[in-house]
Amino acid sequence: MVALLQVARRILTRPSAMDPTRAFVKNVKRLIVKVGTAVVTRPDGRLALGRLGALCEQLKELNSRGYEVILVSSGAVGLGRQRLRYRKVANSSFADLQYPQDEFDGKACAAVGQSSLMALYDTMFSQLDVTSSQLLVTDVVFRDEGFRKQLCDTVNSLLDLRVIPIFNENDAVSTKKAPYQDSSGIFWDNDGLASLLASELNADLLVLLSDVEGLYSCPPSDPKSKIIHTYIKKKHQGEITFGDKSRLGRGGMTAKVEAAICAADAGIPVVITSGYATDNIIKVLQGEHLGTLFHKDAQLWTSAKEAGARAMAVAARECSRRLQATQPQERRKILLDIADALEANESVIMAENEADVAAAQEARYEKSLISRLSLKPGKISSLAKSVRKLAEMEEPIARVLSRTELSDGLILEKTTSPLGVLLIVFESRPDALVQIASLAIRSGNGLLLKGGKEAKRSNAALYKVITSAIPDTVGDKLIGLVTSREEIPDLLKLDDVIDLVIPRGSNKLVSQIKSSTKIPVLGHADGVCHVYVDKSANIDMAKHILRDAKMDYPAACNAMETLLVHKDFLSNGGINELLLELQSEDVTLYGGPKASTLLNIVEANSLHHEYSSMACTIEIVDDVFSAIDHINENGSAHTDCIITEDSEVAETFLHQVDSAAVFHNASTRFCDGARFGLGAEVGISTSRIHARGPVGVEGLLTVRWILRGRGQVVDGDKGVTYTHKVLHHS
Repeated sequence: MVALLQVARRILTRPSAMDPTRAFVKNVKRLIVKVGTAVVTRPDGRLALGRLGALCEQLKELNSRGYEVILVSSGAVGLGRQRLRYRKVANSSFADLQYPQDEFDGKACAAVGQSSLMALYDTMFSQLDVTSSQLLVTDVVFRDEGFRKQLCDTVNSLLDLRVIPIFNENDAVSTKKAPYQDSSGIFWDNDGLASLLASELNADLLVLLSDVEGLYSCPPSDPKSKIIHTYIKKKHQGEITFGDKSRLGRGGMTAKVEAAICAADAGIPVVITSGYATDNIIKVLQGEHLGTLFHKDAQLWTSAKEAGARAMAVAARECSRRLQATQPQERRKILLDIADALEANESVIMAENEADVAAAQEARYEKSLISRLSLKPGKISSLAKSVRKLAEMEEPIARVLSRTELSDGLILEKTTSPLGVLLIVFESRPDALVQIASLAIRSGNGLLLKGGKEAKRSNAALYKVITSAIPDTVGDKLIGLVTSREEIPDLLKLDDVIDLVIPRGSNKLVSQIKSSTKIPVLGHADGVCHVYVDKSANIDMAKHILRDAKMDYPAACNAMETLLVHKDFLSNGGINELLLELQSEDVTLYGGPKASTLLNIVEANSLHHEYSSMACTIEIVDDVFSAIDHINENGSAHTDCIITEDSEVAETFLHQVDSAAVFHNASTRFCDGARFGLGAEVGISTSRIHARGPVGVEGLLTVRWILRGRGQVVDGDKGVTYTHKVLHHS
């Protein structure tokens, strides 16, 4: 045992390798940042001072860290046009304003706007104690080799002095005439200029700031659009549908992609990301997955990633087969060792979890998410206890469910068998990792886990503790931890290796996974749980159950989200007692169509809503049948409860509400694998095929048919006498 715990501690301190698709940032010294007109200006043409200020602060921070920063800025034409319009309006008579204004000459706009733009940059950088410089260029001068050499020398001198060079195309004297007509073949707009400068000045990285998060498969406004995290020329070149050009600038996303491809082909990594965020440039340099990456080796990375995803799944399957081949007592010992390792490393796990919670609070995540993320005192001991309980359960693998004599000497057995390899995608809750891993081991399945980024430290610590307890005879690749969301699409393609996907999280997460894979998906999208208080309910019991169902753990998927109350409680005053019970605990109440009018409370936006917080919907119903109709129409088929002293009404409710779990006079919070005696759960399923409700060990098993004979053949069933005699049935 001592050796086991030492291994766990050693693994916890082992550094993890950076994702190769972001490893290039470690070598970045010189970077070029290009900011587009849509980022620099607001929709009305005026400068977006907040975004410009955030940009300057980022560049100042990078400058102070020793990075060589070069800025390419658009916006002069738009700013000049806005200033000229203002001046014309100020100098116009009322009669002049009755007629449409002529469009201003773009070159005049550029001449006016350039000085204003640079004056603003100079002011902002001066406030940050940074010196900036202006360099105006045109495309034709790049034909001159002497110019290019002098440009490099000047920029190098400026960077040595910690000065930030600011480039812009000198549109005021540019010879270009028509939009998108590049007669020089050198560059057309500032995206092209940034790409050219990246090559000429030997930049290590080019960041193109846009008004969207990155490159999408089609216009971002299209519901079907998906962001492309890594651009693969062969794959994406013919698949992308571009939208309209920039509302203010010259090229839009089409120009950015062309510039990015050109720079990437020259060996310079490019990231297209949002310029609306206040710290995206710094995050990119920290290795975070933001926007769209263009890199000359992207095709190799993608092939490696796809191969890596398959290798991970195949390894999990191979290890699961070795696990199934071990003796029951050996599998039981693995779980007991995991429980011991969890308790021995509690302080390390809690420290990592506290770091996750602090980061989530700093990022201002929702309180419900932070609540799910936090491991409360005593949680590790509770998890260890549940793992030991699983170890003590009856052996689930190869259990004979039935034995039938088909004919004399021909015996058929129906036995339990692991599903194979599971892919579990979950959000926020690190304790789910322990439950899922222990259930997978108990059921003999291989497992791939992808947790939310908000719990990455907690998940990494728990994963290393658990896998350290798996013996070499089985292999620690039995469980794989997926660390990048970019790996999920590759895994979802592996319907020949992965047997079941279980998403645990938001409706959006579950829906996205279901639409992205051929692999069977088990889970629920919402937890809209109802409690119906019937007219015969004991009011004190009702208040007790309501308090627990809503307030025991508001963020849980089995917490009450809608309270249905029989109309008789309006006349006898019982409704006031129920509302006071909730309001005294600061539960915010929203009404359905009837309740909002009768009780004078704010109407709910939807009757199908999961608050996951100290809030719920209340509605008035006529009788149990109205309650049933309401639940079947607006619920999520998760868990629903009736509070009544009328057994006939209760039976009607229990049999007609079409949910995975239906309760009488008991809190919805009881819908839980551990509370049901399953040891733990991988989630709660609202599916009607395979498992339904809390999914424990049995939900992770399928069946195999084993036939034992004495040389029998079918041969058209000649001479075979079928007896179909049941010898055993569990």
